Amino acid sequence: MKTDSIFYRLFLEIPGVYFQLIGQSPTLANSYKFRSVEIKQTAFRLDGVLVPNIQSPDTPIHFGEVHAAKG
Repeated sequence: MKTDSIFYRLFLEIPGVYFQLIGQSPTLANSYKFRSVEIKQTAFRLDGVLVPNIQSPDTPIHFGEVHAAKG
């Protein structure tokens, strides 16, 4: 499975968009680093992961996966 390059590039270059999509302030992106992470299963790769810049029990890690289908 490949990372969806459109969303990977979007979240990498403009991570605030992710937070807008989930109804949060785009400025939250300043507290995160964006990564693409592969989970050992049968090579399941997420479109992206936003990991907090600092370790804090109150700051969540965000996992992003985008799906689309023709209607």
